[in-house]
Amino acid sequence: LFVGALALLLLGFALAVLFQTTEREAQGGAVTAHPEALVRMHAPVLGRPDAKVTIVEFLDPACGACAALYPGVKEMLAQHPENLRLVLRYAPFHPGVDQVIALLEAARRQNQFWPALEALLATQERWTPNHRPNVEQARLVLAGIGLDMTRLDADAADPAIAALIAQDAADASLLGV
Repeated sequence: LFVGALALLLLGFALAVLFQTTEREAQGGAVTAHPEALVRMHAPVLGRPDAKVTIVEFLDPACGACAALYPGVKEMLAQHPENLRLVLRYAPFHPGVDQVIALLEAARRQNQFWPALEALLATQERWTPNHRPNVEQARLVLAGIGLDMTRLDADAADPAIAALIAQDAADASLLGV
């Protein structure tokens, strides 16, 4: 009985490793086949354009793991400013987060993208109860950083921003994110 259980456990482990390896190889193949899907002209960039290493992060502002990892990414960029740059893409996994992403893009039109992103990530628990984005609460957070809210709302409704979000979502899907 023990040997049978051990054999099943080992088989399960081997299958899990095989699945993860296959999935990683598929993602690598997608990146190789579609390099244009990694970096788009519209993507926010932090760091030097001539950096040796580019980190492409597909981010959902309502994702707890994304918020938790962001300070570490920022720290790496600060420690290696000559060699690293961050290209941020959107992965709107949570229903309704596309509206929050539109607010971020509208904040970018006021040259406040990075402060807006950091404010939203730092207060995520306030505007994403139960992993459901509350756009009004996100707006309140953004009002606190001094944005022109009338302009923010008008810009967030621009179809060009919706197209940008759709492009990022399509690229994330294509790359297996």
